Amino acid sequence: MSQKFCDVAVVGAGPAGTAAAIELGRSGRSVVVVDKAVFPRDKCCGDGLTTLALRELETLGFDPEPVAGWFDVDAAWLRSPDGREMRVPLPEHGQYAAVCPRMELDAALVDLARSAGAEVHEGVAVADVEVGDDRVVLTVDGAEYDSLHARYVVAADGMWSPVRKALGLGIDGYRGEWHAFRQYVSNVTGPAADRLIVWFEPDLLPGYAWSFPLPGNRANIGFGVLRDGDRKVRDMAALWRDLLQRPHVVDALGADAELEGRHTAWPIPARIDEVPLSHRRVLFVGDAAAATDVMTGEGIGQALLTGRLAADAIRFGGALQPEFVAAEYEALVRDELFADHRMAKRLGAVLAHRRGATWALRIVEHSGNWGRRHFARWMFEDEPRAIALTPHRWHRDLLGRPGAYAA
Repeated sequence: MSQKFCDVAVVGAGPAGTAAAIELGRSGRSVVVVDKAVFPRDKCCGDGLTTLALRELETLGFDPEPVAGWFDVDAAWLRSPDGREMRVPLPEHGQYAAVCPRMELDAALVDLARSAGAEVHEGVAVADVEVGDDRVVLTVDGAEYDSLHARYVVAADGMWSPVRKALGLGIDGYRGEWHAFRQYVSNVTGPAADRLIVWFEPDLLPGYAWSFPLPGNRANIGFGVLRDGDRKVRDMAALWRDLLQRPHVVDALGADAELEGRHTAWPIPARIDEVPLSHRRVLFVGDAAAATDVMTGEGIGQALLTGRLAADAIRFGGALQPEFVAAEYEALVRDELFADHRMAKRLGAVLAHRRGATWALRIVEHSGNWGRRHFARWMFEDEPRAIALTPHRWHRDLLGRPGAYAA
């Protein structure tokens, strides 16, 4: 049986896994990344990048300039449940929001991981996991070796993490907190060609529908809803067809808009404070840690963040006992995400009702330019959701620092 050895094995080459690999590779660790997919590959997603995601990408040294599908966003257009529409501008210094197809974003991150020194092995699946006292052994399929031996494993392998399942930590019957539909649209001639639009449809609350602009008069359009027991996945296709025929959606896309291919659907996990974040020498990140914003379903920023935090824990404590590394990682995640997750759940409860969503947006509408601009910063996760309740995270430039890539 052939074997391969490394300091850290990363399972999954999405944003969470590549963030960990980039940080660890640059610190001098030997890193091997395995993913069952071959890149570039599509990932069902809204393609939206919040300020949190952009700041994390900038920290990694990611350069958006060569990415053909990158689209900078300077404002959000919101439609309340009662049909009122408003423009919510973003600050002008730096980038606070962008859109980029996951096929291009993830492939660029894989290239960046390789340039940082990580070995990336595509088309390789993990079949089994064994955690020992001094290493983790991954049995793999599709590689030149049969097993991968690592001091630590970063599991970035998605909501139904094969690593978590192999360790007996899977959640039977779990289908995520959110369910979303997405489809690309071409020949967009309406306002959606260059506007990021969010529709708070009464029958989707506390979910929403979106249209995110892409270069070449294309858009990513979709909707996300919380799993509340009333909506059935089999009814989602009918809801999707109905949504595409609503007059304000048709007007936004333009009469000549054409749907590309077929729609795709995916579940979204959002319970980071309820799942195990580590198991001895294994750290779970991204969707494998259920690290999605429970209020919006956004997960790219959280994936990048948890990947970086896992790398930090391994870099700072890798020479110590694995219990210290696991504890350090969990403490970092709690500090960064737990309070915000709980705050988002409370806010989501307000937006779950038509009256609550309508009045919340009406307050924003009448708050003036300053209020709208800072609402947009909060909406796009420029500052943590629960920043007011966590003084230890206050900083000198609170609600005043420039966006990502300002330099």
